[in-house]
Parts: sequence; structure tokens; C-alpha cells
Amino acid sequence: MTQKPNPLNSIKVNGPIPAHLARSVIEETLRSAILDGRIPCGTALRQQDLADLFGVSRMPVREALRQLEAQALLNVVAHKGAVVAPLVQGDAVETYALRILLESEALRLSIPLLENEDLEQAARYIDEMETEKNYTEIGRLNRLFHMSLYCKAPNQRLLRLVEDGLNEEERFLRFNLEAMGLGKLSQEDHRALLRAVENRDIEGSVKLLAHHLNRGVEVITRYLGSPEALNKKTSQ
Repeated sequence: MTQKPNPLNSIKVNGPIPAHLARSVIEETLRSAILDGRIPCGTALRQQDLADLFGVSRMPVREALRQLEAQALLNVVAHKGAVVAPLVQGDAVETYALRILLESEALRLSIPLLENEDLEQAARYIDEMETEKNYTEIGRLNRLFHMSLYCKAPNQRLLRLVEDGLNEEERFLRFNLEAMGLGKLSQEDHRALLRAVENRDIEGSVKLLAHHLNRGVEVITRYLGSPEALNKKTSQ
């Protein structure tokens, strides 16, 4: 019987890791591997295996896994430990309802404090998404565009929760955006949202954001029930 490949073999560690950097290096390395699919959904990450891979004790591994769990990239499962979380699934409506609440508040707080440089950067992200053909990169640019509008919100805990939701969406879009055909629609929404933000129209911006996210959840929910998504899920 052919042995299933170990996803951890895709991770390359270059030399010893300084003790004071161990947790952050492990966290960022695993985060990147989860986001780009090298470590797929459902993979159990065992502390000792990771400690051996990175050449460290289990303590920084445990701390890194806790951080990734807080970012909704890992779930703790009985008898399996830390497991890579699934992409957006049947609870997409609830997930996006929470995102609307969090991102609306972040946008309200951020708009009065945004500077011209922030708005110019947001416009550049839209321009890049218009011409980008790589769907992995589109997912990343989508996250960066939204965060560029929320970045001046002074509530850092709120911003961390917002970014967790955007990270989850980025993972989903990386593997499903091409099949969903969201590209053109998303840019029209993004440009309308940016215009409202540039005009410092807080309530209008929040309304456009909610419309944009609700439109997204409709497409995602429809896609998750399609034969393409079901076939993709069973093949994973």
C-alpha cells in the first residue's frame, strides 16, 4: 500500500532557530503553509513532530499552535490535537453575519482617521486585482484591500478579529475563486466602497460594505451547494 505523503515534508527549516524567535518563526511558517495549501484541511499537527522539525522544545510549538487556533486556522479536536481548520463551509451565512458586524465597526472607526496614502494604497490594490490572473494572489490582494480601509481603527482587538475573518476568506478564495467567477463583481463593489470612503461618507460606506459581503455570502452559499464544490470536497 502506498504511504500517504507527510505534509510537513513541504516545510523547509534553514538552520537552528534562535530561542527568542522560535514561537514567531514556527507560527509564521505554519501559517503560510496552511494558507497556501501545503498543509491541507484536516491535517493533525502533533507537537512532538513539529518540535523535531524545527529543532526546538515543545513549548514554543505549543504557543505557536495557540496563536494559530486564535486566528481560526486550527481547531483542537479530541484525540487528535491541533487540526487544520476547514475552509468556509455550511456556516457561511453565520460567518459573514459576524464579519459584517465587526468590519462595519472597524470601518466606522477608521474612516475619519484615514490619510490620502491609505486611500491611494487601497486604489492600487483594486488596480492590481483587475489585472491579476493568479487566484492565490487575488485572495491576498482582497484581504489587503479591506484591511487598508480598516487599518486606522484604534481598537486593536477588533482589528485582530477582523483580520481573522479575512484570513479565513482568503484561504477559501485561494482554492475556490476560479470556479466561483467572483473577480469582476468584486472589483465593482470595491470601487464603489472606496469612493464612499474617499467622500468620508461613513454610513454610506457601511451600507456598501454590508451589501458587498452579503453578495459574497450568496455566491459562496450557492457555490458550496453546487456539484463542483461537492466533487471538490470529496476529492480532498
